[in-house]
Amino acid sequence: MGEVRMKYIVTGGAGFIGSHIAETLAEKNEVVIIDDLFSGKMQNIDDFRNSVHFVRGSITNLPLMKEICAEADGIFHQAAIASVPRSIKNPLATNEANITGTLNVLVAAKECGVRKIVFASSSSVYGDTPTLPKREDMEPHPLSPYAVSKLAGEHYMNVFTKLYGIKTIALRYFNVFGPRQDPNSDYAAVIPKFITRTLNHQSPVIFGDGTQTRDFTFVKDVVQANIRAMQSEAEGVFNVACNQRIDLNTLAQLIMEITGITIPITYESPRAGDIRDSLADITRAKSGFNYEPVYTIKTGLRETIKWYQKI
Repeated sequence: MGEVRMKYIVTGGAGFIGSHIAETLAEKNEVVIIDDLFSGKMQNIDDFRNSVHFVRGSITNLPLMKEICAEADGIFHQAAIASVPRSIKNPLATNEANITGTLNVLVAAKECGVRKIVFASSSSVYGDTPTLPKREDMEPHPLSPYAVSKLAGEHYMNVFTKLYGIKTIALRYFNVFGPRQDPNSDYAAVIPKFITRTLNHQSPVIFGDGTQTRDFTFVKDVVQANIRAMQSEAEGVFNVACNQRIDLNTLAQLIMEITGITIPITYESPRAGDIRDSLADITRAKSGFNYEPVYTIKTGLRETIKWYQKI
């Protein structure tokens, strides 16, 4: 007997992380992607377009969500306006997509009898508390509308589990990077910006003095965490990270070392809403659904830089 094919919905499945999840799932399952292409891109799913069903639409459209969730076994809820600076500039748009949209996903799941939702949360919910590593039982201190929206999503997941019996799990991602991450947005993450600027012989820009640290997580480890979380009985909130941290000055030097291109770094004023240091405790994810990061920052960067050299 072969494996049973499941039907999975990936919201935001044409986005950076969502497309990697959809691609892996599509090898053995029926996959429906819903994405309004606000930040997602069709070229992210080009390589496996014929293996998935793509619906262009928004999670804020409840009738559409109910339609596509019919007979689904699980939902990987990745769709969001995923930017701290953008949320500070336009908190209403972030609220609509990330809170109202998440509530729609939950309502659709409840009405369609979906077994489980894996929700993309964020390490930003911890805010700037100096305690490291960050543990799931620490009190959240969100510093941006984006972080508030992710924390609200976690609470909604928990409430729908208690009230309606839908299994839910929230994964707090720490600084995810990898192929398909957009370097061109004003709100692009640090690694794609550093890589593309270095490859173009332009100075990488650091906001602050570069001693701030991040726990960078390679996207394939995030995919593994999502799929294991869906297949497990685990519920609640879990950190998903590499469990190592690197400061931004060292990160820039490492990218220059791998590319063989050396350029002076440009320093600018720190940005509002940015946190100082991040490092995750991933013990809970290890015991909850056997999450074990496979990539280090260096092996992940090598794979990522190769991709950027091709585009």
